Amino acid sequence: MADKFNKNIFGEVIETCSKETMTGFLRNGSCETLKDDIGSHTVCAIVTDEFLEYSKTKGNDLITPRPEFAFPGLKDGDKWCVCALRWLEALRDNVAPPIVAKSTNELALEVIEIDILKKHAIDLI
Repeated sequence: MADKFNKNIFGEVIETCSKETMTGFLRNGSCETLKDDIGSHTVCAIVTDEFLEYSKTKGNDLITPRPEFAFPGLKDGDKWCVCALRWLEALRDNVAPPIVAKSTNELALEVIEIDILKKHAIDLI
């Protein structure tokens, strides 16, 4: 995997997003990614009930457990690598969850401005 896929929005080594709910395109707990990650699962979000319901209305049910995919379903407060475009869409609809900047992949910057991510980061307070 190329180094650029392992950096956070500050150009540093990306930190783990969640191992409790094994997240990420690679399901390794990190928002690392590969070129074939069409959705760009690069934003480490702390999901809220409001965001989960919103995502479900958009056709991505992250609430319902899917044991066949070893997916326990998410609940308010879980960390999850969400698609950059979905997070931005949620922001525009006023339901974007807070993020963990040091665990958010720098590739998210292709879609979201760094100042916007910083404004919603809980680890920069």
